[in-house]
Amino acid sequence: MTLTLRDKARLWRSPLLPDAELLTAEYYAQEFAPHWHEGFSIPVIHTGAQSYRYRGALCIAGTGCIAAINPGEIHTGQRATDKGWAYRAFYPSVAWMQGLASDVAGHPVDVPWLPDDAIADVEVAGKLEFAHRLLEDGADTLAAESALTGAFALLLSRYARIQMQARPLHPDAVRVACMKARLADDLTEPISLSALAAAVDLSPFYAARLFSRTVGMPPHAWRNQFRLSLAQGLLRQGLSVTEVAAMQGFADQSHFTRHFKRAFGITPGRWQV
Repeated sequence: MTLTLRDKARLWRSPLLPDAELLTAEYYAQEFAPHWHEGFSIPVIHTGAQSYRYRGALCIAGTGCIAAINPGEIHTGQRATDKGWAYRAFYPSVAWMQGLASDVAGHPVDVPWLPDDAIADVEVAGKLEFAHRLLEDGADTLAAESALTGAFALLLSRYARIQMQARPLHPDAVRVACMKARLADDLTEPISLSALAAAVDLSPFYAARLFSRTVGMPPHAWRNQFRLSLAQGLLRQGLSVTEVAAMQGFADQSHFTRHFKRAFGITPGRWQV
């Protein structure tokens, strides 16, 4: 019996990446005709390999590679192996990429330009893929936007043609305390990194760096730990695991249990006994 491989593709959007599309796809028979995008195309190959013609050359992007395409540049795309390729792709706008590059540099910069060949960087590819999965899952807005901002900042700082050195961090205990207060205010309310940063008049990239450097963990991790500390008290009072998970703003009981066990080495049900 011959197994027929079929193309699968899902195009979707996230409010955390405005004016952009995201794609989760597996391709076997697909052959992209020459085309371009108004914004950037940032596919991360996680299985197989893709070949594509771009700026006069034939490029190959294998597993762990980023087949970055700059705005307005004509390119193609097809499988480079018999079993095709699977990727997670971002299509961020020029304005979003330029804005992030300016945030990283600490001053306005031109539109960044990425390399003309596939980028073979397992670390950056892994961070981009992780951010893509968090965006698609949609369970933790703060964690997803933090991962998205960090992954693209790393991509730009390593590979954009313009030289970008992240501006120095300056101690700011007042702003960090304000961010902590905002994170702890209503634990059932989803909050984005952009909203948290705006509350202290900082860019999302700088706010996340300042918080992480000062506190020792990123904002979403601190908020989850704060939730877990409060949860212990509620469990001591005899509330059920389901009740505590809902009160502390976890997506569901399994989400709460997973974080609790990672922090304390035991499930909340066993900890309560």
